[in-house]
Amino acid sequence: MLAILVGCGLRRAEGVIADLIGKGKHIRTVPVPRWVKQTLDAWTSAAEINSGIIFRGINRVGKIWGDGLTPKAVWHVVKAGARRAGIKNLAPHDLRRTCARLCHLAGGELEQIQFLLGHASVQTTERYLGCKQKFRHTVNRESLNGYGSYNRT
Repeated sequence: MLAILVGCGLRRAEGVIADLIGKGKHIRTVPVPRWVKQTLDAWTSAAEINSGIIFRGINRVGKIWGDGLTPKAVWHVVKAGARRAGIKNLAPHDLRRTCARLCHLAGGELEQIQFLLGHASVQTTERYLGCKQKFRHTVNRESLNGYGSYNRT
């Protein structure tokens, strides 16, 4: 579950990857990285899941319970994983922001990250990435030197 949250940037209430109905009833398809697919395959094989819901609730005696996991159950899984890793104050949405930042660091285009996360506004994606304009190191500085009057430092 953690691999899907971090690798695909899903919200905790989103659990379907193809034709996902996300926030605001927007429909999107989420690509799954190979390492996430391999992790899912290992999980479904070990849990002997051949179809249906991948992540299921289990009661105290080890029996499958309910029709999948609630967003609150996802929150508990993330908190437990964070505790095991020695990470304080980690929430499912932090994994979504981590996905965005990892995609950006790997050279992902802002527009493609926006599509992946299902953001209606590119400004929301920019907030996830912590994008701020740096006037001392502008991207157009070198390209415009010599082609106009842009010589400001």
